[in-house]
Amino acid sequence: MSLKKKAATSLVWTFTQQFGNQVIGFVVSLVLARILLPEEFGLIGMIAVVVSVGGALLEGGTTNSLIRDTDCNQTDYSTIFFFQVSASVVIYGIIYLLAPLVSSFYEEPLLTSILRIYSISLIINALSSVQFARLTKVMNFKTQTIIAIPSAIIGGIIGVWMAMNGYGVWSLVWSNLFLSLANTAQIWIYSKWFPIFKFDPKKLGKHLNFGYKLILSDLLNRIFNNIFLIAIGKSFSAAQVGFYTRAETMNQLPVKNISKALGKVTFPLFVKIQRDDKRLRVVYSKLMKMVIFIIAPVLIFLAFLAEPIFRFLFTEKWLPAVPYFQVLCVTGIMFPLHSYNLDVLNVKGRSDLFLKLEIVKKILILITLLVTLPFGIMALLYSQVFVSLMAFFINAHYTGKYIDYTALQQLRDVIPIILLAAISGLVISLEDRFILGNLIDLYRIVIGGVSGVLFYLLSAKLLKMKSYNEIINLIKNR
Repeated sequence: MSLKKKAATSLVWTFTQQFGNQVIGFVVSLVLARILLPEEFGLIGMIAVVVSVGGALLEGGTTNSLIRDTDCNQTDYSTIFFFQVSASVVIYGIIYLLAPLVSSFYEEPLLTSILRIYSISLIINALSSVQFARLTKVMNFKTQTIIAIPSAIIGGIIGVWMAMNGYGVWSLVWSNLFLSLANTAQIWIYSKWFPIFKFDPKKLGKHLNFGYKLILSDLLNRIFNNIFLIAIGKSFSAAQVGFYTRAETMNQLPVKNISKALGKVTFPLFVKIQRDDKRLRVVYSKLMKMVIFIIAPVLIFLAFLAEPIFRFLFTEKWLPAVPYFQVLCVTGIMFPLHSYNLDVLNVKGRSDLFLKLEIVKKILILITLLVTLPFGIMALLYSQVFVSLMAFFINAHYTGKYIDYTALQQLRDVIPIILLAAISGLVISLEDRFILGNLIDLYRIVIGGVSGVLFYLLSAKLLKMKSYNEIINLIKNR
């Protein structure tokens, strides 16, 4: 199978996995949001940074090294497997001991037991990370899809059943644990790989030498991705944390679905052509424009229709999350630009530069957080937009050096797409204000959304946008 055909097939399966997972997750979240209180979601948001940091220490670095290394053998895989399982036990032990301090910081006594049980998923996930890395390395996303969707269903059913039976926040905890268990159990069945009892310190050193910089980068990234949750949780109420997490979850639904699905394909794909800078630039540019062509209108349409969407899906109690969501939609558009620029550094083996850039950006985040926190949550959110724009220019500067694709060239390629999406969103807004405003929420959402999509696609076709034609051709070919 040619690389192009393999990439196209992989895209189909990763999108199936991402959208299947997220549709199930969204339906489950929708049901849970109607049953549970914002405060209960807020409690999970408060422990998110601790769990995320634990995950960063286990994920990304060494598994990315396995994916990137063209000379991996059974010893490499087994060494990393035993390292990650051992590390997960140590990290869980540390979290177990620190749980009372986290609870004390937020002044929420229940967080101690929630964190201790929720974090067991770190050990469970460590038992499957190498198997998933091996499947990703050979671009076998079909098997990953077959595993992911049933796992999401199992976790969702358990969460909803517990919520309906009055378990409150614990329904969210156990839903996550059973999802991890189902994932791990299935990967051991489907991957057909088992570790051998062999541990090579030299192999570990090789992968850690590449991976530790990515681990540190990911660690910084996760801490600062959650730093707004920390600030909101400490300075405001658990309900405000719940509103923020609801807004962020809705924002990440299209962003991470599309970007993560493409990212799972693009990283191993970029690795295969890492020595051909000209081809790497062409592939990078094409994929970036395609994902922006999809993400930009989705986020902009959601932002304009946010009020009827939140009221219809989650009920009136979640309406305070609407303005948070609308601001976060702006930063969501920038997400794939950050992701793919950093992928270029990884495939070029510059994990050291990756780490340095992350440190610079985190200092920028910390400064803006300290400046805007006294002015309230909305000021914090607007600061995220500013930081996102600055981070793009920082990341793209080095991409320009490696594959001759500067920040200005990237903006020149994506701005026409974003402008068309914004104009289409304005059409939706005017239609909703002057024509649909008195209708029930469902009609406003459906009519506004359909008219926006039709306007956007017809305009893209008339303007002969390359991204539109490439997506249509990809759909036809599959």
